Amino acid sequence: MRFPEFEGEWKKERLEDIADFSKGSGISKEQLSEKGEPCILYGELYTKYKSEVIFDIISKTDIDSTKLVKSQANDVIIPSSGETAEDIATARCVLKKNILLSGDLNIIRLHKHNGSFMSYQLNAKRKYDIAKVAQGVSVVHLYGEHLKGVNTYNPCIEEQKKIARLLSLLDERIATQNKIIEDLKKLKSAISERLFKSVKGSIVLLSDICDIVKGKQINGENLSERGRYYVMNGGTEPSGYYSDYNVEANTISISEGGNSCGYVQFNTFPFWSGGHCYSIQNVTGNVDNLYLYHYLKSNEDNIMKLRIGSGLPNIQKKDLAMFKIIVPTLEQQMTISTFLSSIERKAQIEADILIAMQSEKQHLLRQMFI
Repeated sequence: MRFPEFEGEWKKERLEDIADFSKGSGISKEQLSEKGEPCILYGELYTKYKSEVIFDIISKTDIDSTKLVKSQANDVIIPSSGETAEDIATARCVLKKNILLSGDLNIIRLHKHNGSFMSYQLNAKRKYDIAKVAQGVSVVHLYGEHLKGVNTYNPCIEEQKKIARLLSLLDERIATQNKIIEDLKKLKSAISERLFKSVKGSIVLLSDICDIVKGKQINGENLSERGRYYVMNGGTEPSGYYSDYNVEANTISISEGGNSCGYVQFNTFPFWSGGHCYSIQNVTGNVDNLYLYHYLKSNEDNIMKLRIGSGLPNIQKKDLAMFKIIVPTLEQQMTISTFLSSIERKAQIEADILIAMQSEKQHLLRQMFI
């Protein structure tokens, strides 16, 4: 897939023939500050910089920078250590010069090629070539010597710039979409807090208005990556898929164990509740199921405070049973749940748009690079 005004073969070039390699210098997370010079830590390539092109620098450090490594505009940076080979193959282009680069970053300083184009290429089909040369098991390492032999395929500089511009525009739109979703979540949270603080009604215990049912654990060998019924355990995402379900659709679930215990979710489809998951069943007739979900979701932080243990924290059923719920009239419940559900549906629509944009980007990365 190419722009129509370009033709001719792309040139095959090893990275060592088109770039110089170096490493950053030591900057730790503890040395970040609100003032000082802009810097990039290697871990931020996974957490803060989601697109291939870094436009604005988020972090700063006030340490003495006289002997530290600084970027040139157009530098490509790749982590030199990580948990997995695929994680470590994460390229980003720094568009600004004089940015301090931390010691766990490989710096690829291109002689003449466009850095944005190169970062997109290295994150497309070349990503697997980079992953293959990484070394290690529990901690994976990747150094300049490993990267030098990676082949790249490059058109003329004008075509490089045009490809990079198209993909960076898409990245900007994806960033905007993420902001839309985040703002909707904040809006719902703020409205929920105000609504539930002002609502009047009887105060009951969670166990008075429903059954709290602990799920049944499934051997991991019986789970698949795809299937009809997802399995909820202690996390915020399904732990896999199973051929059967044990909880009906339109049921609230609460994570029982793990770092995310207390996470509240409304399940619109039948699912399998695992051994580290509670489901809220047989809700009494005077309580709207969606109202209960929104009330629990708005109090998610308080539910998470019920956790005990440190290594593998969990929430005891007896403690969850004692959680207090404010129950107004059924008419008020329906009004509140309808309004909050409409915001949640809007956020889900925007999330679906985001997924479509991300899929479009992955399609372009597959089709625009050799």
